[in-house]
Amino acid sequence: MEVIPARLRPVVRFAAVGVVNTGVYYGTYLLLRTVMHYLAAHLSAIAVAMVVSFFLNCYWTFRTRPTWRKFALWPLTNATNYVMTTVGVVVLVEWVGLGERIAPLVAAAAAIPVTYLLSRRLLAGRRPVPVAAGGEDGR
Repeated sequence: MEVIPARLRPVVRFAAVGVVNTGVYYGTYLLLRTVMHYLAAHLSAIAVAMVVSFFLNCYWTFRTRPTWRKFALWPLTNATNYVMTTVGVVVLVEWVGLGERIAPLVAAAAAIPVTYLLSRRLLAGRRPVPVAAGGEDGR
C-alpha cells in the first residue's frame, strides 16, 4: 500500500523543499547578519535560498536535469509568489477585512498552488528529463 500516491509525491516534495528552504534562508540570514548589515544579509540569504531551492526542486521534487535556462528563469517563480502574496495580503486586509496577523498566512497558502504549477512547468515542462534512468522515481 502506498502511503503517498505517485501523482502527489511531487507536491509533497515541493512542500518539503519549501520548509527546508525557509530554514536555509533563515540560517543563512542569521549567519551573514554577524558580518554584514541586516538588509545585505537578507538579500544574500534570499539568493542562497533561491539557488538551493532550484537544485532541490530539480533533482528531488521534479526529478529533472537543471539547465542554465531554467536557472535563469527560476527567480520568476519566486517573484510570482511574492507578488501574489503581497497583493493577497492587501486584498484580504483592505477589502475582505481579515486581520493583519492571519492575512499573510492565507495569502501565502493561496499562492502555493500557482507557484507549484509554475515551478513544475519551468523545471519539468510537459515531459521531464529524468536525472536518473528509470522513470519518475529514478528507480
